[in-house]
Amino acid sequence: MTASGWSANQFSSLLGAYRTDLGLTTATTTALFAVYVLGLIPGLLLGGPLADRRGRRPVVFTALAVSVLATCLLMAGPAATWALWPGRFLTGLGAGALLTAGSVWIKELSTPPYGTAATPGAAARRAGLFLSAGFASGGLAAALIAQWAPHPMITAYLPHLALAATAARFAAHAPETSPVRIAAAAAAAARVGGEAAPVHPTTEAAPAHLIGDSAAARTATTSEPASAPAPGGSSAGGSSPATAFRRLVVPVAPWVFAAPTIAFATLPSLVDAHLDGWQTVYAGVATAVTPGAGLLVAPLARRLAARHRIATAAAGLAAIALGLLVAALAVAHTQPAVALAAAALLGAGYGLCVAYGLTEVAALAPAHRLARLTARFWALCYLGFITPYAITLLTHTFPPPAILIGAAALAVLTLATVTYRGTRSSL
Repeated sequence: MTASGWSANQFSSLLGAYRTDLGLTTATTTALFAVYVLGLIPGLLLGGPLADRRGRRPVVFTALAVSVLATCLLMAGPAATWALWPGRFLTGLGAGALLTAGSVWIKELSTPPYGTAATPGAAARRAGLFLSAGFASGGLAAALIAQWAPHPMITAYLPHLALAATAARFAAHAPETSPVRIAAAAAAAARVGGEAAPVHPTTEAAPAHLIGDSAAARTATTSEPASAPAPGGSSAGGSSPATAFRRLVVPVAPWVFAAPTIAFATLPSLVDAHLDGWQTVYAGVATAVTPGAGLLVAPLARRLAARHRIATAAAGLAAIALGLLVAALAVAHTQPAVALAAAALLGAGYGLCVAYGLTEVAALAPAHRLARLTARFWALCYLGFITPYAITLLTHTFPPPAILIGAAALAVLTLATVTYRGTRSSL
């Protein structure tokens, strides 16, 4: 998950370098940024069902290999600009499959019989934290390398290759957790041995060193309910999981990445007019500040989720609306420092909204459909990656501050809608 976040964001901080060194236009670089989503959506929608049918491990390792190939194509960009397009597309394809299978794998490895996470929601939020760590570090590392290292648009991508190799090595030791694959393995063992102990489709005997201590071992035989209660102790008012997902998760999901992409793909180019020679470093700092703030609000997300199922979403959307208003102020007065404050607010909103979404999905989905619903959530989230390109197109008609204020109004409207629906479902 960290490698996935790193691969997605290493390109973001180099947008300015591509404009100045390769002569690409702003429209071209933002289009390259958005092409990521064209690969990501099929990766998400195919990766989820495949992870449920074939297992978490093969999907994760295939996606990691695709991600490495994508980075190699991006490294060829300075010599062959056309390679940037398939590079970005494959980056999205690999990240999409890795997000769905990886999110579920982490969630299942975190709960008994493999781990000791207290609740499915807490386990699900870990995936968002690892993703945010990759987002925060990938962009900053690429920017610092691009600022001082030779051949910046090649060497800036080398850390991701090393990270992906390290990730593959560690993940190779993690057990398969797919209920379908575990049941198939048990059936195969029964056919070969003539008889075998029954294995519940949602559990598997785990090595003692993975279970941890005796308390965890005592819970290893307890299978998790197919549909856990919603966070905060409230249900969806008797509605089906699909209805609850559509009413309470779908409106929030696009903001998960609309907010941070505005912060690190749109704002830097609008406020860096007086940062001669330091635009790339500034962009890297913005890409670190944004998801870094998302990491810092993780404890707050847990406390809010305990109070009410939509409290985390409400706080996240409020932070995004405020961040967009501060961003409009920064752009109107060309203030890079104020833009970083806006990036922090937008990053906090991202962190709260992604924690809310993953917690809701873990609560709503039965075990055999968890990867599918997780894939749908991430697909909706990554629609937000198109936002910088949409803003670039709108700047031909409206001034950037007005566009950002309009986006803030949309965030407030989403906040009102989700708050009303969430309150009604708890009655």
